[in-house]
Amino acid sequence: MKRRIRKAVFPVAGLGTRFLPATKAMPKEMLTLVDRPLIQHAVDEARAAGIEQFIFVNSRGKGALEDHFDNNNDLKRTLEAKGKTAALELLKTTDIDSGQLLFTRQREPLGLGHAVWCARHLVGNEPFAILLADDVVLAEKPCLAQMMEAYDEVGGNMVAVVDVPREQTNRYGILDVESDDGRLAKVRGLVEKPEPAQAPSTLSVIGRYILQPEIFYELEAKQVGAGGEIQLTDSMARLIGKQAFHGLRYKGTRYDCGDKVGFIEANVAFALAHPEMGDAVRTALQKIIGK
Repeated sequence: MKRRIRKAVFPVAGLGTRFLPATKAMPKEMLTLVDRPLIQHAVDEARAAGIEQFIFVNSRGKGALEDHFDNNNDLKRTLEAKGKTAALELLKTTDIDSGQLLFTRQREPLGLGHAVWCARHLVGNEPFAILLADDVVLAEKPCLAQMMEAYDEVGGNMVAVVDVPREQTNRYGILDVESDDGRLAKVRGLVEKPEPAQAPSTLSVIGRYILQPEIFYELEAKQVGAGGEIQLTDSMARLIGKQAFHGLRYKGTRYDCGDKVGFIEANVAFALAHPEMGDAVRTALQKIIGK
């Protein structure tokens, strides 16, 4: 019987150096994508997939993340007194109930695998999801919800994947595929950032995962991989053959908000898709580009 996914881990300990000086005093996950910070897009996606507990792996200077999802009674009273009901409804989307929002520290920047390992006691002995706030997916059905449906079919471990140009395989974790029906790819291997000539495929892992708790036994070894960091991909690869492992081609478009151009592209795409401002943004963009 497949165990239900109740918990999600959000690795948010990064320094965001690619966005300096904007991230000098503000966590990069609090950068605004249209009308919500990046981290709220990730949390909203997790909620839509039925996640009940939200585990943040953070570091120094990330207090704004905790405050964002906390209850702000002063602000609520002010909005109530002014009769701003629409703003009050928006504020509710940032609330996470007591006991559902959990934090742990990654004291050294040792890689994504190490960050996930830091959450082991909060996750416990059950399957869980991982969402990287830098990766946002514009989709009719949220990416993690699509993965949950596929997980109900095949169980085991699962990653969201997208085809990338072969010349870019050295930027991503790449699947070695055993079989592929166009939606679900059965995985026989994973390679972190292979050079194009050595890449076993062009199917790239994006920042969405469903993993079994046995991943923590693999991460415990703290083996250093590509870039001198403890890579999550390496530990996932060691589970292949022991547990079912699939890559899901999700329906939607992924944007890399860890990159300045990708972040701007995501803002444009999400703004154009916004039901209240899409038309106005399209008009504004036409003015800027002279069409």
